[in-house]
Amino acid sequence: MSSVTTAERPGRARTPRAAPGARPRGPDLGAWFLVLPALLPILVLSVGPLLYGIALAFTDAQSGRTQATRWVGTLNFQDLLHDTLFWESFRIGAVWAVGVTIPQFLLALGLALLLDQNLRFRWLARALAIVPWAMPEVVVGIMWRLVYNPDAGILNETLRNLGLGEGHDWLSGLATALPAVIVVGVWAGMPQTTVALLAGLQNTPRELHEAAALDGAGAWRRFRAVTWPALRPVALAITALNLIWNFNSFALVYVLTNGGPGGRTRLPMLFAYEEAFRYGQFGYAAAMGCVMVAVVSVLIALSLVRRLKGDQDR
Repeated sequence: MSSVTTAERPGRARTPRAAPGARPRGPDLGAWFLVLPALLPILVLSVGPLLYGIALAFTDAQSGRTQATRWVGTLNFQDLLHDTLFWESFRIGAVWAVGVTIPQFLLALGLALLLDQNLRFRWLARALAIVPWAMPEVVVGIMWRLVYNPDAGILNETLRNLGLGEGHDWLSGLATALPAVIVVGVWAGMPQTTVALLAGLQNTPRELHEAAALDGAGAWRRFRAVTWPALRPVALAITALNLIWNFNSFALVYVLTNGGPGGRTRLPMLFAYEEAFRYGQFGYAAAMGCVMVAVVSVLIALSLVRRLKGDQDR
């Protein structure tokens, strides 16, 4: 009788029990020592300056002052609510981020689909496609300033040779400055999107494409039924990242236009830079940075929620 009652159920592992009086096992300190070399630079170079910037936003810190910095509470944020120039830069930043991200994704998707084909010299085409990604933003900005040069730029020279006008000052015109900068942003950021989408395409099973082709599906139908469902998680992730990166852009626009003409290309990051290092309003600029961090945090949260929701639906 006892042998029947003590027999274990087939397929069920027996959970070991702790010995009477044994102390519960605490966290493994060795794991923390392994993580510490990677965690320490993040704390020192990212978390520390972020917390200092948040604290600075509640002060009247300025450059060249002989008086001690005072705590002013939310005064900087109250002034920011009524600062029309800042909110105008926010609108320009939103137009810039969307205007760069959408064409960037569409062109990168087409290029990734092309590079995924079995073409001659495909390795060379893939190498050339990532050249803009390897170039620093400052170099890209200087190069495109030469392209847009009103007197000797290659763009205006081409327009003159084609008889399409005498050229235009693209980066100084009120109506053309922002579109011209957006073109540069699309060109500079397209390679990283192409690489991400190409990696997603190569993870799509070839058998699904072959089965759809045998069923008589055309190229567009195969893309909708096979390629896009497999590529969608990668596409959503890279689009969200591009939107955040483009909204936080600084160096490219700074080199191209320095926020001009008349503030038509003054992005939020550039506006905060001017307040801090041109006018010396460090506390006010830190408040701008806090608002931008909050906006980016909301975008990241929405992206994560959407991705988790998509994983649960599958």
